[in-house]
Amino acid sequence: MGELSGKVALVTGAARGQGRAHAVTLAEAGAKIIALDIVENIDRVFYDLATPEDLDETARLIEAAGGEVLALRADTRSQDQVDAAVQEGFERFGRLDIVAANAGIGTTFAKTWELTDDDWFNALDVNLTGVWRTVKAAAPIMIEAGNGGSMILTSSLAGLKGYQHLAPYVSSKHGVNGLMKVLANELGPHDIRVNSICPGLINTDMMMNQPTYDIWRPDLERPTKADAMELFDTFQVLPLKYLEPEDVSKTVLWLASDASSVITGVALRVDGGQYGRG
Repeated sequence: MGELSGKVALVTGAARGQGRAHAVTLAEAGAKIIALDIVENIDRVFYDLATPEDLDETARLIEAAGGEVLALRADTRSQDQVDAAVQEGFERFGRLDIVAANAGIGTTFAKTWELTDDDWFNALDVNLTGVWRTVKAAAPIMIEAGNGGSMILTSSLAGLKGYQHLAPYVSSKHGVNGLMKVLANELGPHDIRVNSICPGLINTDMMMNQPTYDIWRPDLERPTKADAMELFDTFQVLPLKYLEPEDVSKTVLWLASDASSVITGVALRVDGGQYGRG
């Protein structure tokens, strides 16, 4: 029996990257999965987002691991869509114990005063308001069930530091950590723990793409991933260039499990020591 056997987990942004890794890891531990993703592009996001085929692959991987999954298309910017998806998942599996509010997007690299309204609001709408909408849909169900539970909100090292040229992303991820602290106080009496994770450099499409390489290595005309790695290597304390999504998923699993039963209100860094590098 897995450590999450009998439990049900909701994962947003589940079609690929960290969301897929979280969904598969939680399923391998015994949880049934409600997997949500928008599976379409958003205007002015500088890289392609996940596709319906990506979400299908997440479902396949969960089933191949012996898990049960309900994979649904939903935009976390829409309360109606999130409410409907969470309710469908609850009706399918009969309970909800874990929320991994992971859906998020990267944003345009620009000076704060040069940003467009879309640059600003896309990040806030997905990265912060989308997390709030997910909690808004899930919390009443979890409270009514009376089983307690765990919510894990995805922030970032950018939720702890002020990276220049990333004002919308930094602001949204700081907001996630603030929301987490409020929710920990509000949901604690219901035995629902709320924490956030703050990943550093992770090997996902949000980070590993040509526009990002161009930003990190402006000294080169068409920098490659290997060129960017020369810089990334200087960020970590541990001897690694970046983390894999599964590295973050191990922390999500711990926060979802009874092993962290007295941990709430914590913004936990998963960054290879990047935050504290001198």
